[in-house]
Amino acid sequence: MNIQKVDLTGRRVLVVEDEVLVSMLVEDMLADIGCIVVGPAPRVDIAVQMASNEEIDAAFLDVNLAGVRVFPVADVLAERGIPFIFVSGYGDQATIDQPHQGRPIIQKPFVPEALEEALLACLSEAS
Repeated sequence: MNIQKVDLTGRRVLVVEDEVLVSMLVEDMLADIGCIVVGPAPRVDIAVQMASNEEIDAAFLDVNLAGVRVFPVADVLAERGIPFIFVSGYGDQATIDQPHQGRPIIQKPFVPEALEEALLACLSEAS
C-alpha cells in the first residue's frame, strides 16, 4: 500500500471507546505519534456532542459502546467531512451499517503500527 506521508503532529483525534483500558492504550498510542487526543468519549451521547462541536481532524470509533451502536457519531462526522476509522472486536464490514460500509476498520486487539497506518491512510484519503 502506498500511503502519502501525512504529518500527524498536532492532529486532533477523537477517541470514542467505552473500555477504559483500551481507551488509555489508544490515547498512549496516539500521543506517541504526536496526536492530540480529543475525549475519550465513552458513550454515544457524549461522542455525538464532541463530534458536533470539537475541532477534530480524524476519529477512532468503537463500533459497540456498552451495547449501543456508534453510527450516530459516524453520521455527524461524515456530515462534517471528518475522516474516521471504526474499531471492532467483532469482525469485518458485516457489523457496519449500510451508509458506512467500506469505511476503514481495524480489529481489536491491534498494535501501534496498525493504528498509525490506519490513521495515515484515513487522513491521506481525506486530503
